[in-house]
Amino acid sequence: MRSSNPVFSRRGFSRDNGYAGFNTAPQAGYAQGTPYAQNPYAQNPYAQQDVQYGAPPQAPATTGRMTMDDVVMRSGLTLGTVAVGAVLAWVLLPVSATSYGLAFGAAIVAMVLALVQSFKRTPAPALILGYAAFEGVFLGVISEMYNSRWSGAPFQAVLGTLAVSAATLLVYKAGWIRVTARYARIGMAIAIAFVLVLAVNLLLVAFGVAENGGLRSFGPLGAIVGIIAILLGAFFLTLDFKQIEDGIAYGAPRNESWLAAFGLTLTLVWIYVEMLRLVAIFSSND
Repeated sequence: MRSSNPVFSRRGFSRDNGYAGFNTAPQAGYAQGTPYAQNPYAQNPYAQQDVQYGAPPQAPATTGRMTMDDVVMRSGLTLGTVAVGAVLAWVLLPVSATSYGLAFGAAIVAMVLALVQSFKRTPAPALILGYAAFEGVFLGVISEMYNSRWSGAPFQAVLGTLAVSAATLLVYKAGWIRVTARYARIGMAIAIAFVLVLAVNLLLVAFGVAENGGLRSFGPLGAIVGIIAILLGAFFLTLDFKQIEDGIAYGAPRNESWLAAFGLTLTLVWIYVEMLRLVAIFSSND
């Protein structure tokens, strides 16, 4: 299956799609006598890199391949860059119109860097870390803004993000959620519909048709929308976990761990921002 995450959408590691897989059974359309019928690497884009013309297929090389240590290290570095940027922005940029402008600018730059990386064929650590730094500045400013009105909201949002991430990982590892192509299609359809509805809501708010933020208000409706957004973030996490697991199992190149870190960072930022809004909504209703 393919991830919803744009940084993984070009790669397919799973047995569930036609882009990668280690199904050693003969594939439909291949006769038993053809050299492709028994080739366990015929559908694996990474194993193909190691197969020479006229030579029998070899097992994937054990060196230069992505490992869990690589993913953890790159993810820690990327998320650490976000955290450092957020702390510096919190300390050095007091809440003001200027800081809001800087936060908006940082968000635009982060989005541009993320889009550039998403359309590149190979991961670029400089782009990924640059995105993390600017995203951190944006998060630091908005976190300070929320904290100035709802004291402790950022800390609660961090705890909530950790709780959602840990619960999603537990459910995934326990096998209670099986990430299949059908699961991904349904989830992505819901996610696309959700984003489109929010885009329409933003336009209605901008033109004064919807008041108090519309679907993103700080009331019960806004809370429901926030919960849906967090559930979608958990869905994205399961796709990220599956991509990482399959990438390691199928011998993805080591530099793919940067894409894994990038994808996890995008998802965790999504969950944190939505959790921050949800905490503020519940605090407002106390």
